[in-house]
Amino acid sequence: MNEADTTLPRPALVWCPFPDENSAMQAADTLLDEELVACANILPGMRSLSRWKGLKDEGREVGVLFKSNERALEAAIGRIAALHPYQTPAILGWVCDAASPATLEWLSGLNPPPLDTPPRSSMED
Repeated sequence: MNEADTTLPRPALVWCPFPDENSAMQAADTLLDEELVACANILPGMRSLSRWKGLKDEGREVGVLFKSNERALEAAIGRIAALHPYQTPAILGWVCDAASPATLEWLSGLNPPPLDTPPRSSMED
């Protein structure tokens, strides 16, 4: 980023696996509607190997990479957790160090609600 870009929020990404494409789509639609993310890349057919509560497991999941910005990051993570069908979903979010000027401009257009504001919509609607 150059000095002119310092007024724009930094880009952020959130990674989260879902049990199926339908639950991934529903969460993505909600976050897009609530302007917490600008894009959700849904990657079906992932093979997941894990260790959870001392047991090794294997299964199929759908991965989602959400594109957002640093202003919306915490709210997006919280909303994904609230919408997710897993009791303890693995949600990882981070602020990116660099992005193209066009991507910075695009992601800066998000208007997330304040963190203490109730959600504007939900998957249950």
